[in-house]
Amino acid sequence: MSDFLLPDLGEGLTEATIVAWHVKVGDEVTRNQALAEVETAKALVELPSPRAGRITALHAEEGQTLDVGSPLVGFAEVGSAPEPGAGGNAADEPAGGSAADGSADGPAVDGAVTSGSVTEEPAAVPVGVGASAGGPDEAAGAAEPAARPQRQQVLVGYGPVLPGTGRPRRRPRAFATTPYERPSRQAGEGPTPRAMPPVRRRARDLGVDLRSVHGSGPGGRILRADVEARAQGLPGSVTRAPGSHTIPVTGLRKQTAQAMSASAFTAPHASVHVTIDVTDTLELLGRGSRESGRTSFLASVCRAILPAAARTPAANARYDAEAGEIEMFERVRLGIAVATDRGLIVATLPEIDADGHQYPSGPALTAAIAETAQKARDGALTPGEVTGSTLTVTNVGVFGVDGGTPILNPGQSTILAIGALRRQPWEHRGEIALRTVVTLTLSFDHRVLDGAEASAFLTDIAETLADPATLLVR
Repeated sequence: MSDFLLPDLGEGLTEATIVAWHVKVGDEVTRNQALAEVETAKALVELPSPRAGRITALHAEEGQTLDVGSPLVGFAEVGSAPEPGAGGNAADEPAGGSAADGSADGPAVDGAVTSGSVTEEPAAVPVGVGASAGGPDEAAGAAEPAARPQRQQVLVGYGPVLPGTGRPRRRPRAFATTPYERPSRQAGEGPTPRAMPPVRRRARDLGVDLRSVHGSGPGGRILRADVEARAQGLPGSVTRAPGSHTIPVTGLRKQTAQAMSASAFTAPHASVHVTIDVTDTLELLGRGSRESGRTSFLASVCRAILPAAARTPAANARYDAEAGEIEMFERVRLGIAVATDRGLIVATLPEIDADGHQYPSGPALTAAIAETAQKARDGALTPGEVTGSTLTVTNVGVFGVDGGTPILNPGQSTILAIGALRRQPWEHRGEIALRTVVTLTLSFDHRVLDGAEASAFLTDIAETLADPATLLVR
């Protein structure tokens, strides 16, 4: 007995996925009989048997991806080979007689298998997986070379060229009965989802059952976007409605989409929330605006982050997956998420003011945030002003929402979302009063921070914002 290994399917492909088996354990097969339909990153192909024999094992299940060189099928011999030289003239022997040179060692390399009126060249047999001498794979007698059929190069998944057509013979393929299903090869089985190996791999990583995904690709093929939408609980891609139109995803929006996808599906996101009363702080900021200039609530949040990050250093860090290390940043460089006509961009605030201090006073920081945001909307930021931040703040409250769970900016471990300031009934000094409250949400990389650290960081920020006296001294 021996194993047939998954062959190199060419063009640099290193793996293939079993889409459907055409055989089962115990079946007897002939050379070139289709064993399975496999899918590579480039195409669907039928994998022919390299030899005749009986199937003793199937080393993979449908939907499983194998590397080239992995065991695919187990073979056993069927019957015994004829004695060498047992017949008379080779022309009087049936096909599969003795080898031309009478040797009993190794498979013949120039033999042909006849099926009906079409002569097929056998597929190449890996070393050590050939049929025994005297079997049906050897030449029928010692005929002159000119009498032998002309050799053809047979590609995996294709038969030989049919005489007079110039085209290879292909096994007819069943087509999908719905936009996202293909018929089962065996009775009683469900449809096999159509997806390329990278998409199948992505589905395995995200724990998505491909049978539950509706494919939006050509012929109902499942795309990566379909899998990722399903993983997020969305219904998946749908057919465009009549009268709809598409917008090309290019430039900043395309870059943002790629960065957010990479972040969402590589960093294990978690989040914590807190709602706080900021009435007293807002009153203090209002009084200060009349005396020394306006300080925005966003600027106050940025000021509160600095001491909190000093007490929880992991909040100002990044996870280096390639090195297997956590890089701790020495200084906090805040990035502000800005919505522009071209898409979302994280703009880095200036690190020092004119006096050399890390971040200016409240009014100066408010002006710096406004100036940086305007440069982002005008497309006037320098490369360093869009790549240098170590921790991001996003103010979703300006859109009228109470909060949100943001996606981490790639290369960072935390991002803080600020909700809308709401006037509502709230417990204050043992009584119910109308107070202004806000919800803060912190998303964090769970590889860098655990829940206790993230909660301590967020609580630290919240306590600073809720206590105007603390805000003044920090």
